[in-house]
Amino acid sequence: MDFVQNFPCFSVILCLFAGILSSGLKDKAAMRVNTCLLGIVTLLSGATLLYTLQTGQSFVYVMGKFPAPWGNEIRAGVLEALTALFFCVIMLLSLLGGRHKLLEEVESGKTYLYYVLTDLLLSSLLALVYTNDMFTAYVFVEINTISACGLIMIRQNGRTIEAAVRYMIMSLLGSGLLLLGLCMLYDLTGHLLMSNMKESVARLAATGQYEIPLIVAIVLISVGICIKSALFPFHAWLPDAYGYSTVSSAAILSSLVSKGYIFLLIKIIYRVIGFDIYGDTRIIDVLFAFGLMGMIFGSLSAIKENDVRRMIAYSSVAQIGYIYMGFGMGTEAGMTASVFHILSHAATKSLLFIAAIGLTDVSGGSRKFIELTGAGYRNKWAGAAFTVGSLSMVGMPLFSGFISKLLFAQAAVQNHVKMLPALIVLGVSTILNAIYFMKTVIRIYTPVGYSAYPSITFVKMRVYAVTLVAFILLNVILGISSQPVVDMIRQGLAMFS
Repeated sequence: MDFVQNFPCFSVILCLFAGILSSGLKDKAAMRVNTCLLGIVTLLSGATLLYTLQTGQSFVYVMGKFPAPWGNEIRAGVLEALTALFFCVIMLLSLLGGRHKLLEEVESGKTYLYYVLTDLLLSSLLALVYTNDMFTAYVFVEINTISACGLIMIRQNGRTIEAAVRYMIMSLLGSGLLLLGLCMLYDLTGHLLMSNMKESVARLAATGQYEIPLIVAIVLISVGICIKSALFPFHAWLPDAYGYSTVSSAAILSSLVSKGYIFLLIKIIYRVIGFDIYGDTRIIDVLFAFGLMGMIFGSLSAIKENDVRRMIAYSSVAQIGYIYMGFGMGTEAGMTASVFHILSHAATKSLLFIAAIGLTDVSGGSRKFIELTGAGYRNKWAGAAFTVGSLSMVGMPLFSGFISKLLFAQAAVQNHVKMLPALIVLGVSTILNAIYFMKTVIRIYTPVGYSAYPSITFVKMRVYAVTLVAFILLNVILGISSQPVVDMIRQGLAMFS
C-alpha cells in the first residue's frame, strides 16, 4: 500500500485530535492550532487528489486491518479528494475572513471553544466525504449536527439561541428519519459497508424481493438528508441560523455543512442504492419538483428581505434547489452540474457573507439596505468582493456561477421530458437573482454627499483583504478554467459507479 493512502484517515484523526488539544488551550493558541491544522489537512487532501488522478483509480483503506463488520473502511477517489480539498480551502478562508469579528461576536475566554467546534465540524465533513461505512456516516452526521449547533449559539443572545434550537429540532427530525432508513436497509441487506450494501440492493431489485420496504428505506434516507440540507420546504431553520450566527459560522454553514449532507446523498445514490435503481423509484421526480419550487421561493423571499445577511441566507435556499434540480434530471449530466454547483456555491456564498460583514462594519453595524448606501466606497475591498459574488450568483461569464447555469441548461436539454420546466425556472430564477443582488450592488455604490461612517483602509484589514482576493481568484478560476474541474467530477462519478 502506498503511504498516500493513509492521508484520508490521517485527516479525520488529526481534526479530532486538534479539537481535543484545543479544548485545553487559550484562545490565541487554539487559533494557531486550528490554522496549522487546516494547512496540514489541505496539503494532505491535495496530495490525495494528485495520487488518485495519477493512478486513475480509487482506493480503500481498512482501518486497523480488521475486515467488516469489525473494522471500518475509508474510500477515496478523485471526487472525494477534490471535495475534501475544496472544503478545507473554504473553511480556512472563511475563518481567516471572519477572524477580526470573532472577538466582538464571541464572549472573551470562549474563543477556544469556537475553534474546538470548527475542528470537530471539519472532521465530520471529511468523514462524510471519505467513509465507506453507513454506520460511521451516521455517527459523524450527529457530530456535525452538534458542532454546527454550537457554532450557531456561541454568541449566546436570544436570536442565536432561538435559531440554534430551531436548527436542532429540524436536524434531529432529519437524523431520525435517516437512522430509520439505515436500519431498514441494514435489515434488508445485512451489511453496513456501502459496497456490500450495493450488491445486496442490486440482488433484491433484480429478484423483486422486499420491493416496498426497500422503497420506504430509500425514501426515509432521502427525506432525512433533504431536511438536514434545507431543501424547500424544509428550510425554515436556515435564514435565522445563517443570518444571526457569527460571520465565519454563517460562511461555513452555508458553504460546507449543507453540502456535506448533499455529498453523502450522492454517495448513497451511487454507492449504496445504485444510480439506475434510485431513478426507478421515481424519487428523483419529487426532488426535481421541490428543487424547482425552492429556486423560486428562495429567490422571492430574498427579494422581500431588508436585511443583507438574511437575503444571502434565503439565496442559499434557491441555490440548494438548483442542486436538487440537477439530481432530479436523472442523468449523469445533471449530477455533474449539481456537483460543480456544490463547489461553485461554496466558494461564492462564503465570499458574499465575508464581504457583507465588511460592508456592515462601515455602515454603523447595521445590516439594513438603507444604511449600506455608499458602503462600497467606504470599504472598497468588501464592495468589490460583494460585486464579484453577486455577478457570479447571477451567472455572468468569467465567474463560476455562469458555468453552473450553463451545465444545468445543457443537462436540461438532454432530458426531453423535464427540459421545458427546468429551462423556464432556470431563466426565472436567474432574473430574480439579478433583482436582489444587483439591487444591493447599486445600493452600496450609490454616492452619498456626507457619511457619518468612517472608511477602512487596506492597512487596517490586511488579512481580511487578502482573504477576499483569494475568494475572488477561486471564483474566477472556476469560471475561466472550469473544464479540468468538470473532467475530475465526471471521472469521480465514474469511479462511484
